[in-house]
Amino acid sequence: MSRNRFTGITSRILMLILAGLQAMTYLSVLVNPSRVWVMTVFGLLFVPVSLLNAILLAWALKRRSKAFLIPLLALLPSAFFIGRYVQFPGNSGRRQSASSEDGGAMDTVSVVTYNVGRFASSSGMARWQDCADSVALFLKSCDADVICLQEFHAESISALKSFLERKFRGYKAEYYMNIGRRGCFGNVTLSRFPVRNKGVVSFEKSANMALYTDYSINGNNIRVYNCHLESYGLSLAKVVKSLRNHDREFFRRTEEKFKASISRRRQQVDQILQDIASSPVEALVCGDFNDNPMSYTYYRLSRGRSDSFVEAGSGFGATYAFLWPMLRIDYVLYPERFRGIWHKTFKIKYSDHYPVAADVLI
Repeated sequence: MSRNRFTGITSRILMLILAGLQAMTYLSVLVNPSRVWVMTVFGLLFVPVSLLNAILLAWALKRRSKAFLIPLLALLPSAFFIGRYVQFPGNSGRRQSASSEDGGAMDTVSVVTYNVGRFASSSGMARWQDCADSVALFLKSCDADVICLQEFHAESISALKSFLERKFRGYKAEYYMNIGRRGCFGNVTLSRFPVRNKGVVSFEKSANMALYTDYSINGNNIRVYNCHLESYGLSLAKVVKSLRNHDREFFRRTEEKFKASISRRRQQVDQILQDIASSPVEALVCGDFNDNPMSYTYYRLSRGRSDSFVEAGSGFGATYAFLWPMLRIDYVLYPERFRGIWHKTFKIKYSDHYPVAADVLI
């Protein structure tokens, strides 16, 4: 067998394998991961698999090989999904003022969502207070109407109240905290609007939650869900150490933890959607979903809602520092009749997440 023929056969086999993987990434948004948990893994692989198919496409075109059709056909459906990860020039990223077609001013709500990571800063700050003060200063500079915070940590409820009163004057604070030996942590929603109603969607066997608050904004009744869904709870350092030590028991436990988190997240999405369905007002769904845009979680929560990044973002949308720019897991979603006019992800290192800000025309 000649070298060229061997290369051609090998490349076609590789193309077919990657095309199959690409197809599985598309299916990952439709298949309930509680039934087929591995579909979540395929969703996480969308970006690297797409890049590999693009490289093979370029290679085949350069060689003038008819096999270019394999990666080309595999990539065609990605045109419907790539905008969830990156927005090309067209959205300027500049903040706009809202106006109606006749030139009159219209109402916008500016929203920030940020998983503050218990103020365990990744920027080298040694003290909780230093990181918390820096986060508060940043959030004040955003001048947002509604601020949704997840993994907010304080030594006690009284310390939490004192901090919010000192740092966020002019905002009304609602929160739900889990209290433990090392203090309290949970979700905090800050707003400039009067609160008409509030509550929490609690999740079974989990410290995660969805805190909701109802507001009346110039005659528009809106419910804001501040969500923190189940994470995988994996430590990269432990994974690397176990790989070196060939620790099979660790990977068995990790697989079980992975499956459990996928199942819990699906149940949590069900609970949120049930609460939305029973709500008399329209919903903005914000927060840390702990799942990427090619996931069953995103597919269900975004149905009937628009995504601020897709509608008004620019550049990469990734919100998680690790493996940037692959992981976008923090979102601002809103009813389709609303319109996103500005979106920005701030690459600041006070947490392992990046804060997301959006202006939504209501």
